[in-house]
Amino acid sequence: MVFKRMLRAFGVGGPSVDTVLANPNVRPGELLTGEVRIAGGDHPVDIDQVKLSLVTRVEVESGDNEHNRNVEFARIVVGQRIAVAAGQNLVLPFQFPVPLETPLTVVHGQPLHGMTMGLRTELEVRGAVDPGDLDPVAVHPIGSQEHVLNAFGALGFRFQRADNESGRIHGVPQQLPFYQEIEFLPPAQFLGKISQLELTFVADPHRLYVVLEADRRGGLFRQGGDSFGHFAMSHDEVIRTDWAALLHQWMDQAAGRRSSGGYGMHGGHHGGHGGHGGHHGGHHGGGIGAGGVVAGAAAGVFGGMMMGEALDEIGDFFEGD
Repeated sequence: MVFKRMLRAFGVGGPSVDTVLANPNVRPGELLTGEVRIAGGDHPVDIDQVKLSLVTRVEVESGDNEHNRNVEFARIVVGQRIAVAAGQNLVLPFQFPVPLETPLTVVHGQPLHGMTMGLRTELEVRGAVDPGDLDPVAVHPIGSQEHVLNAFGALGFRFQRADNESGRIHGVPQQLPFYQEIEFLPPAQFLGKISQLELTFVADPHRLYVVLEADRRGGLFRQGGDSFGHFAMSHDEVIRTDWAALLHQWMDQAAGRRSSGGYGMHGGHHGGHGGHGGHHGGHHGGGIGAGGVVAGAAAGVFGGMMMGEALDEIGDFFEGD
């Protein structure tokens, strides 16, 4: 009897849980729907709470060191004070609101190398270690984000990797304690002066904030460093803007070339926490009527990654949890 009580304290013979998503594909601002299915064990238990949370991997700086940790950034409770009899099966339907700032993990059907996302289920079982479940979630861009990403493909940018950085972006109404950086290699015409471009989205119900960071190469007669761009527009304005022309003009400025045009873009220098710690605001004035942007080109920019690598990363993430 004492041994059996000890086993129960470690969750042996207790309930098991399985979360089934109606569709693991979602966009920021939408609802993840599904069911939490609880199967009773060999003895009755009382469950204080059934919780769901979105979890992703975030890079955290600590002094001169960096490490990755899994961060929960959204949570809901789908059940409280539930008595589960031995062998009883329960089904709890749910709708989980996905925050608008949720980082992307898939673009044009291709998983972003470096990104992981999961929906974690936890049971708070009275007097026992709670069993749990973790399910992969694929987060696709909303329309305004996709419009910007299409322009990167049209200009010949090549996707490298993406990650989440702990910290906040100066001048942006950011809600989450981290932000996503999507890293690109610039097209050939800029490679001599720009080694890498990082893109960050911060969305709210009314606006999309697009933050750019270009790593400038140093040379014999020029200093290296970072150039920053910060654009704030309504979602409709983003879709009406010719981002291929806007990005090309901004890259000209970041590379130190002469540029003419009507966009009020300001480079910045940062001293805050994280890679975008102190961007100075830039605001757009209107669209530039240059050539269109095609989704096919954007799909090509993300097509170079290996599906196997992405699946390995997801497997490691879930094993770690």
